[in-house]
Amino acid sequence: MAAQKYNKPQRSPELHTPGAWLQWAVGEYESHDLALGQISDNAHDEALYLILRTLGLPLDSEPDVLERLLSPEQKKLLRQNFRRRIMEHVPASYLTKEAWLGEHRFYCDERVLTPRSYFLELIPTLSSYLPKGTPVKDVVDVCTGSGCLAVLLAYEFGSARVDAVELSPDALEVAQINVCEHGLTDRITLHESDVFDAVPERRYDIILSNPPYEPSAVCDQLPDEFKHEPRMALDGGADGLIIVRKLLQQAMSRLQPDGLVVLEVGAQRRAMQQAWPNLPMRWLKTFDKMNCVCLIRAADLAKHFRG
Repeated sequence: MAAQKYNKPQRSPELHTPGAWLQWAVGEYESHDLALGQISDNAHDEALYLILRTLGLPLDSEPDVLERLLSPEQKKLLRQNFRRRIMEHVPASYLTKEAWLGEHRFYCDERVLTPRSYFLELIPTLSSYLPKGTPVKDVVDVCTGSGCLAVLLAYEFGSARVDAVELSPDALEVAQINVCEHGLTDRITLHESDVFDAVPERRYDIILSNPPYEPSAVCDQLPDEFKHEPRMALDGGADGLIIVRKLLQQAMSRLQPDGLVVLEVGAQRRAMQQAWPNLPMRWLKTFDKMNCVCLIRAADLAKHFRG
């Protein structure tokens, strides 16, 4: 019934301006119970983003852009994108083929998760957890997906060599696009590997990862928007910790003596603490108080796993 209402031909002629589309879209988001969180956490901002990018307008456009009259072709493009977003629950990022982390734009499509991570706010703080004066020479992003976090690491640590590790060949193709678009092919090396299995030996100052961490049962119940994303990038097995276990085991031989492992694990904080009750974990504070990123020091990791 909702689809029939949406497709009534008399609705479109009323939407002559971007502002009219925005007001209409917010109502449709709510009535169709669209899931958010991939581009924005609220319907207004995501709908505005989708309107501006569909029309080829900058995200910092002046408010008066919402009052401009639209051409028939512009209305057609908006109708097509909002039909897919509302009726098919396709993530907005896959419609625009992009997502933003801070000031940085990343290409994305159905081969990768929409770039989103607490590491945007935390990467600039990581060097403070190393001994004072320690130069950051080697860093790695494990489960890199679109390559967005590897790019952020390269920007933050301008003299460091950056490895980016990913098991999915399809995702690596997207990561290569982003590494090239950011002009970082000489700084970032991509590796197709299951964690460190096929990565040449190297010791890192920082091992960073936003791995698949959702339990399989949770993945089964995700909203449709997240089911458009590659399951292997979300599903962490029965308890969500399969990749985390392997990463921590392999990290022991991959870290510098004062190195760090930093993991983003969503709602898995309690599961992490139950799985490794004697392993010191520092949960880093985030602006929204989710505090779902843990930092583990090389010395603690070695002591725990080697006894």
